[in-house]
Amino acid sequence: MSDEKTTAPIAPVHPVKREFHGREFVDNYEWLRDKQSQETLDYLNAENDYTAAHTGHLDAMTENIFQEIKSRIKQTDMSVPARRGKYWYYGRSEEGKNYGYSCRIPVEEGSDPWTAPVIPEEGSPEGEEIILDANALAEGKDFFALGAASISDSGRYLAYSVDFAGDERFELSIKDLETGELLDDHLTGIFYGATWAGDGYIFYSTVDDAWRPDAVWRHKVGTEQSADVRVFHEEDEHFNVGIGSARSDKYLFIGVGSKITSEAWVLDTENPEGEFRPLWQRETGVDYDVDHAVVGGEDYWIVTHNAAGPNFAVVYAKVDAELPALRELPELLAHDDTTRIEGVDTYRDHMVVGYRRGGIGRAAIMRVGDDFGEFEELNFNEELFTVAVAGNPEWDAPVVRVNYVSYIQPAQLFDYRVDTGEYTLLKEQEVPGGYDPDDYVAYRIWSTANDGTKIPVSVVHRSDLDRTKPNPTLLYGYGSYEASMDPYFSASRLSLMDRGMIYAVAHVRGGGEMGRQWYDDGKMLQKKNTFTDFIDVADDLIERRVTTPDQMVAEGGSAGGMLMGAVANMAPDRFTAIQAVVPFVDPLTSMLMPELPLTVPEWEEWGDPYHDPEYYDYMKSYSPYENVEAKDYPDILAITSLNDTRVLYVEPAKWIAQLRATATGGEFLLKTEMAAGHGGVSGRYDKWRQNAFEYAWTINKATGLTE
Repeated sequence: MSDEKTTAPIAPVHPVKREFHGREFVDNYEWLRDKQSQETLDYLNAENDYTAAHTGHLDAMTENIFQEIKSRIKQTDMSVPARRGKYWYYGRSEEGKNYGYSCRIPVEEGSDPWTAPVIPEEGSPEGEEIILDANALAEGKDFFALGAASISDSGRYLAYSVDFAGDERFELSIKDLETGELLDDHLTGIFYGATWAGDGYIFYSTVDDAWRPDAVWRHKVGTEQSADVRVFHEEDEHFNVGIGSARSDKYLFIGVGSKITSEAWVLDTENPEGEFRPLWQRETGVDYDVDHAVVGGEDYWIVTHNAAGPNFAVVYAKVDAELPALRELPELLAHDDTTRIEGVDTYRDHMVVGYRRGGIGRAAIMRVGDDFGEFEELNFNEELFTVAVAGNPEWDAPVVRVNYVSYIQPAQLFDYRVDTGEYTLLKEQEVPGGYDPDDYVAYRIWSTANDGTKIPVSVVHRSDLDRTKPNPTLLYGYGSYEASMDPYFSASRLSLMDRGMIYAVAHVRGGGEMGRQWYDDGKMLQKKNTFTDFIDVADDLIERRVTTPDQMVAEGGSAGGMLMGAVANMAPDRFTAIQAVVPFVDPLTSMLMPELPLTVPEWEEWGDPYHDPEYYDYMKSYSPYENVEAKDYPDILAITSLNDTRVLYVEPAKWIAQLRATATGGEFLLKTEMAAGHGGVSGRYDKWRQNAFEYAWTINKATGLTE
């Protein structure tokens, strides 16, 4: 092994002075932002070589974990068919293939129209069409991702979009499913999604130079993209736009939203060349979402909004009536301080509401007919679980498809019969190799933050773990954007726990687990609560003798990577190691550059340091990159992607360079995927191998194991 690969790369210093609000900061590593520079690429490659050299002793364990992951995942598998129109649609995967196949079969005449057909694992059922082969699309590409796969109303056309770089900018094609041929239509530079109006029109969104989705366009099938009509444009840089349709297919909705304010525009699909009209004009701080329902033969808007309180309420209004203020509409569900309403899905004969109470996401059903009924909660027995409505595209369906999963229960898919209240198990995630949920336990503890707030902590481990002594632990955290880190089953996580580790999740403020106020208390000028909550959870685990600092590894990604960088500065002695995946560790620099992707909309999450010195000083005080000190740090592994649009590679690159130049102790590694985006590598086998590498590093740091 060459000395170059075993000696830590030292990033050259090219000082750049930053001046805002009379404050100065000298940035020695801003030059790394130029990814076209050979000096930058050479440095990133040198870091990759160094990381490979310093993790080579983990190759055997990485390979073992990779094989374990493969052995626990049914590689040739399929989804349960979901009906839309005259077809059942489903996905297939095949062993050895990185990507899946999208398929359909026609609904058989005389069959139960709502009982999904059983698809054989081997071979193809009669009438099967492979409508999209992602493996063929990805052939010869270093990266592949789908941005849309949308069927036209009649089922004749498929609109799909692809990204071959990882930068989340897509090209859209249209396939005639009757002939199997691609139409001449080819749309470039579009954002996620594609929404049909009938068979003749597609609506899509595009981004501006700062990667903000700012416009919605109408494309007439069979015409050039140059003839497309821009039907909506949002000037305010705080707002993003998106386009979708009601499940009834009667209306198109343009959603316009910032982090705290939203607005909906609507168009009847019978007039696709008409003009969208606004429903409720935007009001700063008011967030609302609209769906369409039919009750007693009349059309209604079903609206979820926070005008009456932070946890949202559900109200209704007749479509053709003059619309009063949201606060004046009759309520289906009133605001509740203990229950965060997350959304409503409408069907011809029922509605489903998703909500959160006690840190757990839940669902309830309301039957509708001549009038609105009462909501009935779907109940489950475990302490920690996730329930979600999934795969229900058909307006007329008398069943609700429900997905249930927990930390130890593999995903189960049910059909819930609304008229009888009966559940039918359609599929349970198979874990080859004889998995037994009783071999593991999951439970919740509550840690006390420094201000007295109770922080929920989910804990998962083998049931035979000796809890009379401290054990190696991976503590995960996120805590931003009101995102909830809900329970889910992970076959790969078993490799962690089977080596004697505890997996714990700190549901810190800034997330959404405990309602909207939980989010508000961990953003803007309250952001440090996210960091101190995580440290307080770590201290609690140590005090309870769940683990020790020498056995505890912290992990977080993206905005959770900022959390990792902050706790590394604030409490480096609590952890033996920290893993930060695509970490947002130079937030102040990013928020001072309005031209960057996401910056202006993000001012409502972090604050606006560009215009306001109070936010400048506050962000300056916690920015991981700008607060590295000459002290011992835990070992740190930062993982990033060169083509990441959301968190630019330059942030972890600068951070690792600063740590290596300043810290008095700690091993600092940077691993850059040179052909990937924010989600990392794209193929499933590549993802499993990356997952295996990350777990091998974590296990080694927490336990000392190397295989």
